[in-house]
Amino acid sequence: MSDASTDTPLAGLRDALDAVDRRLLDALAERQRLVESVAAAKAGDRALPLHDGAREADLLARVRRHAEDAGVDAYFAETLYRQILRHSVRVQAARQPGGDGARALRVTYQGEPGCYSHTAALAHFGPAGAAEAHGARTFADAVDALRRGEADRAVLPVENTTAGPIAGVYDLLLAPGLQIVGEEVVPVAHCLLALAVPGSPGQALPLARIRRIGSHPQALAQCSQFLAGLDGVQVDAEDDTAGAAARVAASGDLSRAAIAGEDAAARYGLVVVKRHIANRKDNLTRFVVVAPGDAPEGASAGDPRLPHKTSLLLAVDHRHGALADVLAAFAGAGVNLTKLESRPSPDAPWQYAFYVDVEGGLHEAHVAAAVEAARAHTARLRVLGSYPAFRADTPRAVAPPSAAPSVRVAASAAPAVHAGRSATPLVARGDRPDTVVEVTGGDGVVVRVGGDAPPVLIAGPCSVESRDQILASARGVRAAGGAMLRGGCFKPRTRPYDFQGMGFEGLAILHEAGRAHGLPVVTEVLHPADVEAVAREADVLQIGARNMQNFELLKAVGAARTPVLLKRGLMASVDEWLAAAEYVLAGGNERVILCERGIRTFETATRNTLDLSAVVVARERTHLPVIVDPSHAAGVRRWVPALAAAALAAGAHGLIVEAHPDPDTACSDGPQSLTLEGLADMARDLRFHRA
Repeated sequence: MSDASTDTPLAGLRDALDAVDRRLLDALAERQRLVESVAAAKAGDRALPLHDGAREADLLARVRRHAEDAGVDAYFAETLYRQILRHSVRVQAARQPGGDGARALRVTYQGEPGCYSHTAALAHFGPAGAAEAHGARTFADAVDALRRGEADRAVLPVENTTAGPIAGVYDLLLAPGLQIVGEEVVPVAHCLLALAVPGSPGQALPLARIRRIGSHPQALAQCSQFLAGLDGVQVDAEDDTAGAAARVAASGDLSRAAIAGEDAAARYGLVVVKRHIANRKDNLTRFVVVAPGDAPEGASAGDPRLPHKTSLLLAVDHRHGALADVLAAFAGAGVNLTKLESRPSPDAPWQYAFYVDVEGGLHEAHVAAAVEAARAHTARLRVLGSYPAFRADTPRAVAPPSAAPSVRVAASAAPAVHAGRSATPLVARGDRPDTVVEVTGGDGVVVRVGGDAPPVLIAGPCSVESRDQILASARGVRAAGGAMLRGGCFKPRTRPYDFQGMGFEGLAILHEAGRAHGLPVVTEVLHPADVEAVAREADVLQIGARNMQNFELLKAVGAARTPVLLKRGLMASVDEWLAAAEYVLAGGNERVILCERGIRTFETATRNTLDLSAVVVARERTHLPVIVDPSHAAGVRRWVPALAAAALAAGAHGLIVEAHPDPDTACSDGPQSLTLEGLADMARDLRFHRA
């Protein structure tokens, strides 16, 4: 009997789920009606903020508490409510006088349905009501639709965190008769999509048998490293990502693939061959929303109660210091520039126009004053728009712990005995303040390590052993107040017959677990040839103690953009440890976190001897953040909490601790791994928590 039959227990459970889903939707509809009423109240009182940060923080704290009491994953509930609250603010903005909710808008974008521009249009205009979105073949066609009155708004990409500015769009914005009225920043998660093998639903040909890949030139540029690693594959530049997916679907060719998002895969009936193929994980594209007409000087295109950005087009005289005078005008008024892009002037060869974005709106006195002060130093200046700066990837800072014991180390030069040494000029303290390394997860979580940032807790199992194990670990680390998830996928072991990790399969699982629970992930990389591939899915690359002086590996991670956690070698001096860090910084990667994990001495009571004096010395001699691994030092789980407390007291910027759902069955380092309950106890005692 089919499980779809109406008289089976499963069918009854599905009916019950359908009923719950209806109640959820009814509750969302009721909430929407209340939000509409709130919007009406705020429309009548412009003193009321559209976004109340204090109320939002209080609501999210209550959501976390209630979720935990109800047995619901607190991170899942918090993430869901963040989306609900973001949608509520957008609905309120659209319902204010002059908002986009006054009537249905005709919106155009470049590409086919399912492309990233289409996604950006839906994200931006969804809260405003029934916007009609239609694709255009090119960016110029989308702008022409505005000029002809066939569209009210155009959504155009202007820059990407991987491939940089989209020059053709900037050139279109230089022409008069257009104004920027909004922006949208969306994550771009490129996947390789292909047809499913007949008779094998959800299964495509192996990557090695793909012979042709198509996508938009920007997507190809953003995935250039992945494409460079393929042999015998024809790469075709096509009009857009979703269009490339549609052509794969229509071709019937199993060896043909497209680079696009998972939305396009669902829309065109394709399957994912490989995820995470962009050159960097934090691959974001910024779109601007363009309307016909010139931007009115001194006016906002949206509700002034929202955070704003202002875009300008300016040209300067060909004289020494002209551009510097313009920039000084903004600096003097305390206005932050977020973008400065030069484009060839259409008027004369070797003349340039500058596209400028600044934080703040023209309704703010200091921004308006800065623009007028800058105008005095330009040949011409045109306001392209002053508009709300909505973002789909709003970062959420992680701030553990609130009051863990710590020791402040003065940012002074090293003692005189070391003053003449210059073997590590990039690592040496000198007169530099403490470096703060920012680690960004895929869902916008930002973890700060070093400086005055509160100490961080990084935790997880020694090895990724299974999907269930690492998901349970991530859940426990998140609940304990951990900021990042650690897990070994490639394990260097003393004996060749010991478990050496799940490799790239384990890395994919680790990435999934981290994203599911809002935790950036840390994993070890062993070989220079693997750095690029590991960095696509890991947020921090760990260099283990055995590889501290693997100089080719240090050079490889130095060329990467991904933060590096550098463990001290088992028998390395502090000088050698800092020299290893110098290799990474010399390669161009300044985001290095040092980790003391114990050294080998004559003492056999512990696995290694935790050298907390190295923390004090390193903090004095270098500006880099220093954390401590008490697990590998102790070798016995009951000693880990005491060593962790001592490390924080010595001034460490954080801890990296091994924790496992069932340490007694762990494939590696079980005796020194805390249980998840033990991790929570230690974190509570050391006052770690999440924002």
